[in-house]
Amino acid sequence: MLIDQYNRVHNYLRISLTDNCNFRCFYCMPEEEYSFSPPASLMQPSEIEKLAKVFVDLGVNKIRLTGGEPLIRKDAAQIISALGKLPVTLTLTTNGVRLHEFKDTLEQAGIGSVNISLDTLQADKFQLITRRNSFYTVKNNIELMLKMGVHVKVNAVIMAGLNEDEIVDFIEWTKYMPVHVRFIEFMPFSGNKWTSNKVFTWQQMLEKASTVYSFLPLKNDQHDTSKGYIVPGHAGTFSVISTMSAPFCDSCNRIRITADGKLKNCLFAKDETDLLTAMRNGEDVIDFIKKIL
Repeated sequence: MLIDQYNRVHNYLRISLTDNCNFRCFYCMPEEEYSFSPPASLMQPSEIEKLAKVFVDLGVNKIRLTGGEPLIRKDAAQIISALGKLPVTLTLTTNGVRLHEFKDTLEQAGIGSVNISLDTLQADKFQLITRRNSFYTVKNNIELMLKMGVHVKVNAVIMAGLNEDEIVDFIEWTKYMPVHVRFIEFMPFSGNKWTSNKVFTWQQMLEKASTVYSFLPLKNDQHDTSKGYIVPGHAGTFSVISTMSAPFCDSCNRIRITADGKLKNCLFAKDETDLLTAMRNGEDVIDFIKKIL
């Protein structure tokens, strides 16, 4: 098992397949042109599978594929299929715009849950946020996943002055649709022009929700990053990820591998360990993994 100095067992691995994305959300990737990692520097499918197997042998039982946007890789289906054969719960986080193209792949790989980013239920605001006219494609793909029996979590980054007025609309959506909306506090990333006055906190979200709905807290798992709630009688639920106002680092069980094979033990970590180069040089990556843990 992978146990750190705080006795946290790390059994959840997040693998980024690419740093590229086909959206340009202003809080994440605000400019149209970027210099992305050259293909040769990215982990290849066989390397991703090999590293994943190492982590599984070390006790990882859940793997999430992320990006950028993971489904824009030309070999994404190949990677999903390979990892689907491992004894893990395999999931992914996506902007949802290409999910219909991967319907059969997801089904064959046994993916029973996906996280889909959707910050607004308004088509015009969606285009403002993402700089793409793809709202209805994403919405239709959410419905497609639900019809397939996939557990759908909708990630909505809430920002003051932008979409906090839609919190009630999102909760209304859960009345008849079994979606699980997760409201996320706006977090600072390099280049996203984060300011504290844009943060709409967990308590503010609950106050906004309570103006229309009465809701009950859900029992959360030890490692849940979200605090869950349900409106009695609703098919779905909602939750808040309080990264800024109430951090949850003490129960974190996640480790991350970047698209170019660097191991990070936190999304905000300044240091990385180059597993890919070590593996390509024939070195024992287990020693590197245990050292960073």
